[in-house]
Amino acid sequence: MPPSCAPNRSRTSSTDRPPLIGAGILTPLPGSGDNGAVPNPRDPRADPAAQRPEHCPCLSGERYSVCCGPLHAGVTPAPTAERLMRSRYSAFAIGDADYLLDTWHPSTRPAHFDLDDSIRWTRLDIERTEKGGPFDSAGLVEFTAYCRKGGVRSAQHEVSRFTRVAQRWYYLDAEG
Repeated sequence: MPPSCAPNRSRTSSTDRPPLIGAGILTPLPGSGDNGAVPNPRDPRADPAAQRPEHCPCLSGERYSVCCGPLHAGVTPAPTAERLMRSRYSAFAIGDADYLLDTWHPSTRPAHFDLDDSIRWTRLDIERTEKGGPFDSAGLVEFTAYCRKGGVRSAQHEVSRFTRVAQRWYYLDAEG
């Protein structure tokens, strides 16, 4: 079984571990033996300016400063459920737990949320979207997120549900 690429919901319990963005399942990838710890180059305790990558972690092909950066800074909200999903993935990649909590719907948001500094997020594949557009009130985004922890590659597949309240998208939970 691969190590969990999930952060801790509560600082008081290391056994209460939610998945990446909901209830996905991590699957070990072929050839993902444990070669030792892989340090997280974007430690959230590091200098905030050092956390910001040049290219956006969501793999849109855009620079971070024009893609997920403005969403993380609160300059602009995500216009669609997919953009929110991509920005949340990028927040995991750079260690921005505050953004993750801010974009989590209050009805399902945990009280505390810790990120695991030993995880390095490497790729996001959006596989399907349903609704979630600028004029919708709900949407689904199916994705696979890839990471490395302790030299072991893992993948998490999930169908995330999003809701739009007062023209702002929020992550709600995972289907199933």
